[in-house]
Amino acid sequence: MTKLLLLEDDILLGETIVDLLEDEGYTVSYFTNGSNALDASYKEKFDLYLLDINVPLIDGLSLLDDLRGAGDTTPAIFLTSHKDKESLSRGFASGGDDYITKPFDNDELLWRLQALLKRTKKELPREIGKFKLDEEHKSIYYDGTLLELSNKEYIFLQLFLSHINEIVPKELILDELWSAEEGGSDGAIRVYVNRLKQLLPEVQIENIRAVGYRLVC
Repeated sequence: MTKLLLLEDDILLGETIVDLLEDEGYTVSYFTNGSNALDASYKEKFDLYLLDINVPLIDGLSLLDDLRGAGDTTPAIFLTSHKDKESLSRGFASGGDDYITKPFDNDELLWRLQALLKRTKKELPREIGKFKLDEEHKSIYYDGTLLELSNKEYIFLQLFLSHINEIVPKELILDELWSAEEGGSDGAIRVYVNRLKQLLPEVQIENIRAVGYRLVC
């Protein structure tokens, strides 16, 4: 699930954007002022920020200044009116990645968003602790030993390693491991968790009750 933060004080426009993005499968957290958006960014990880510039409490430019100053490298697109365009030099200097001028075409917003997400997609490092990934050959080593993994076990372990020390929700696991036709289940997830525990007895995989699982490394 790709998670987006939307900052827009025009409620009608904001709700329209939320509907558009959620119809495309994105998860959207929507805020009408910069203070609440900033608080949310510290509590939750997002894949992309959509930031209006002129909003109450903390404007979009100052918000991105604060985020970049805190080491947040999440890609950001500014939603700007024609009169805001002169402010964009500061926005790009603060680490903005793109902008789109209101009123905008819905397809253009989606194209820009998808292109930026694709450019900034985080690749897994080749080594994570004792794990070493060979993505070309879909192989994972632990402490120098090649793990004998089925395709789903490889996808599951790679998912854990891309969210190392973070909770991986059950919904995300189901989406990644099973198609709608296959129909995964909580029981099926447990089977694969137990298989990974057998392969990796030294590695701690925690069951976060009713939420998901976490690999501790």
